[in-house]
Amino acid sequence: MANRITRHIPNTLTCLNLFSGCIACVMAFEFKYDWALTFIIISAVFDFLDGMSARVLHAPSPIGKELDSLADDISFGLVPSVIVFSLLRETTYPDWMSSFQEYVPYFAFLIAIFSALRLAKFNIDERQTSSFIGLNTPANTLFWAAAAAQYHDWLIQGGVVLYGLLICIVLFSLLLVSEFPMFAFKLKNLSWEENKIRYLFLIVSIPLLIFVGLAAVIGWYIILCWFVRKKL
Repeated sequence: MANRITRHIPNTLTCLNLFSGCIACVMAFEFKYDWALTFIIISAVFDFLDGMSARVLHAPSPIGKELDSLADDISFGLVPSVIVFSLLRETTYPDWMSSFQEYVPYFAFLIAIFSALRLAKFNIDERQTSSFIGLNTPANTLFWAAAAAQYHDWLIQGGVVLYGLLICIVLFSLLLVSEFPMFAFKLKNLSWEENKIRYLFLIVSIPLLIFVGLAAVIGWYIILCWFVRKKL
């Protein structure tokens, strides 16, 4: 009886990840970016716990793997697209874009497409057991959600910011499916020698999080991975 119950715990946590992602999606459509970020963080916690519980309880399953990918495609694929879609709906457009500005927001769903490709690639790539190749979808989602929540007024002012936003959509979409090596946060031990890159990331991330915001932490993660890519 106990085994029968425990084997369902990982999938239950995955479903809670999906549920939180659905709420985040609704919040993004309603321009409530703070709440969208909150539920994305909750989704990320459930996403971490489902994998950990499957390992601890020795309860991995084929359906669990598929369910996890489907849940992640909503929470960390659709949601960031909806966040950027909503930002682009609020943005001030230059005169030359006025005739087609109602269509520009749909460009945001490029993120959802590349997130799905990323998740499919991850499922069959045996190289990504202890590190990542390409930007992982939770980090990508946290970047967009945090940026929308913390820099909303700046992001919708149009002009150069609009062009930068459109470029970032393409850049982050390509990062998702790139061959760019990125470290994961799985620690085999606490030694400095084996984890100095992770410790350096944490040391710089704390003041960044306090004084700049979560989006800057994700940016720092990408930059650090670029500089240490040959060691990963």
